[in-house]
Amino acid sequence: MPTSPTNYWPRAIIHIDMNAFFAAVEQRDFPELRDRPIGVTNGEAGTTLITCSYEARAFGVKTGMRLYEARRLCPDIVQRPARPRVYAAVSTRIMRALVDLSPDIEVFSVDEAFIDVTHCQRLHGSPPHMAHMARALVQRASNGLPCSIGVAGTKLSAKVASELKKPNGLTVVPPWETRAWLHDLPMEKICGIGPHIAEFLTRLGARTCGDVAALPLNVLVRRYGVVGKHLWLACQGLDTDPVVTEVGSPKSVGHGKVLPPRTTARRTIETYLRHMSEKVAARLRRYGLQTGRLYVGLRYTQGYAEAAFEVPYGPPDGKRFFECARRLLDGQWQGQAVTQVQVTATHIKDLNGQLDLFPADAAGSPGDSAELRRVRRALAIDRINARFGEFTLAPAELLGRSAMPNVIAPAWRPDGMRQHIPD
Repeated sequence: MPTSPTNYWPRAIIHIDMNAFFAAVEQRDFPELRDRPIGVTNGEAGTTLITCSYEARAFGVKTGMRLYEARRLCPDIVQRPARPRVYAAVSTRIMRALVDLSPDIEVFSVDEAFIDVTHCQRLHGSPPHMAHMARALVQRASNGLPCSIGVAGTKLSAKVASELKKPNGLTVVPPWETRAWLHDLPMEKICGIGPHIAEFLTRLGARTCGDVAALPLNVLVRRYGVVGKHLWLACQGLDTDPVVTEVGSPKSVGHGKVLPPRTTARRTIETYLRHMSEKVAARLRRYGLQTGRLYVGLRYTQGYAEAAFEVPYGPPDGKRFFECARRLLDGQWQGQAVTQVQVTATHIKDLNGQLDLFPADAAGSPGDSAELRRVRRALAIDRINARFGEFTLAPAELLGRSAMPNVIAPAWRPDGMRQHIPD
């Protein structure tokens, strides 16, 4: 049903937001969980809710809540261990199905996507009609999972719209009505206005989007630069962020882990740091990348310690990364209880085929150096682990590593390097 010139939108963006995605998949796959309050955690031993069903939310349970708190509010809540590979597979089917509506799609996260349908109106019809088409595509691809949809003239307005009616809602905001529609909405609804910016705006008397729009632009620009201008425009529905269909190369590769409560044993902390160091190195090798700088962080109950270390470019080595982490422990850790560790590689660039210079059949050839043998050994271990599971072969120091499963990173995408979820 082609659109007519009278209802043609100059710009039309659809935002798809899967509702309680992980919990909804569990309820879909296990009929005995339907209509019951469930909380998804990272494995059987997980203590924090990754997400929860709407039946649990009715009791005040929220994502990020500790399981014991959730049980206090909702004694009948059912704990479910996350199945990240299943969620990633479902998301991939959904995102690929949406391409049938428009090729201009930006996968924002595992459960969110923006679709630019501006140029599809003469083919498919009005943006509201295409929103119904999008819902049908999602439900076919996911076997009936619910989603909320926002349709507007900008990305941020569409995202705000999709959040207003959950679950399974649809909100349409034509571009010519956006400014008036946003005027009385709390300014915290705008993606990008976090607690610190919200506190600053509140001190200026700005509590709604209309209040922010009424502020002089230079007040926000002076404090936040380009970000300030962007948020000022967004509060009026005038932001022009494009739908980004191409996923850029990663600027960093990192892994972190939460430690058991009140961990003060150095050996345990070192085990976690070695674990994260090896994960970062293996992931860089898997995608033919190298790093020039390594960030290592320790989070305490109150405060944190961090340091950045220059590392020589070349085939990534988890042991060398761990040596940097130990330097942080030696220099800054004073016995405090550590709650979380983080190892992140930055200044990323391609290896330019360096790993291919060391084929396995060259082992033992004359002129072998310790460096070549080290690289070949790491690549052989990577091949075994790729076939039989992550850390099937691992340094002995990792025998006491965390048994918590891997999770879907916020940067996950259905294609390329960012689709990687280790076993």
